[in-house]
Amino acid sequence: MTASVLVVGGAGYIGSHMLKMLAGAGYATTVFDNLSLGHRDAVLSGEFLQGDLLNHHDLDTLFQQRAFDVVMHFAAFCYVGESVTNPLMYYRNNVAGTVNLLEAMMKAGVDRFVFSSSCAIYGIPRNIPITEEHPKNPINPYGHTKLTVENILADSAKAYDLQSISLRYFNAAGCDPEGRLGERHDPETHLIPLVLKEAQRVRNGGKPEDTTLRIFGTDFDTPDGTCIRDYIHVEDLCAAHLAAAERLLDGKSQGAEAYNLGNGKGFSVKEVIETCRRVTGVDIRYTPVDRRPGDPPLLVGSSEKAKNVLAWMPKITSLEEIVETAWHWVNRDGEQ
Repeated sequence: MTASVLVVGGAGYIGSHMLKMLAGAGYATTVFDNLSLGHRDAVLSGEFLQGDLLNHHDLDTLFQQRAFDVVMHFAAFCYVGESVTNPLMYYRNNVAGTVNLLEAMMKAGVDRFVFSSSCAIYGIPRNIPITEEHPKNPINPYGHTKLTVENILADSAKAYDLQSISLRYFNAAGCDPEGRLGERHDPETHLIPLVLKEAQRVRNGGKPEDTTLRIFGTDFDTPDGTCIRDYIHVEDLCAAHLAAAERLLDGKSQGAEAYNLGNGKGFSVKEVIETCRRVTGVDIRYTPVDRRPGDPPLLVGSSEKAKNVLAWMPKITSLEEIVETAWHWVNRDGEQ
């Protein structure tokens, strides 16, 4: 019998890629999304239902009319800077919305949950690469909301026997290699698509010196002064989420589990820009500005546990290849 998967936030960047992978693996899928940040045309398969995690009626209707074997949650707000300036919005959506979802699951007897978490729960790292045992001390409200949900999942495992797997990662990057899906945030805040949009502007006749690209901070304690991050291709992220769902469906999970995901190698902002220059062949320039609040200098995660337990291994590890898939999407998107 085909397992049924509910993808909450399935019209967004990672969720839509997840949906495509699930459909390719033969799962029956349903998307639940309020379309505040997602796109209806990004739902390439399965059933789509528009609804909001903050609306109890929407959730009750969803679970009363359909049966699910596992739930995947991608519907969090995820901008660090925005979480600092508007923390209540983040606690309302990321924490209260997740509690509503879990309560609806419990009422419906659904007890398998995959949570898209974040390595932001660790805060400023004491050791690199960061393992799952690293102290958890988030330095921004976004990280606090993710850690709060993980604590809720741990408590729910003990109280309700909820089986959950949280996947912690840093920078999701790249796009569907087939060019059918990509990053479409509005406003866009992620580095690679911003750099590639600047490359597109220059390629289309804009002057390089009129750059619209800004980099936040050039005085970090890193080799070139800019932030270093661990970039992981979106398809590799989805493969890990699929492995987590299958572990839950196979009954192998043990309460609330958590795994880091990453390439195990970090790239600085300047290295990303230089890679984008090579891939696009465009003279990409930028304007340095002050640091953003809540940005640690260096974030690189260890994925050894995920590799050992989930049998997961990232396939697209080259930054150049990640950028190439994103550049393919930017070009296609610009032609629509």
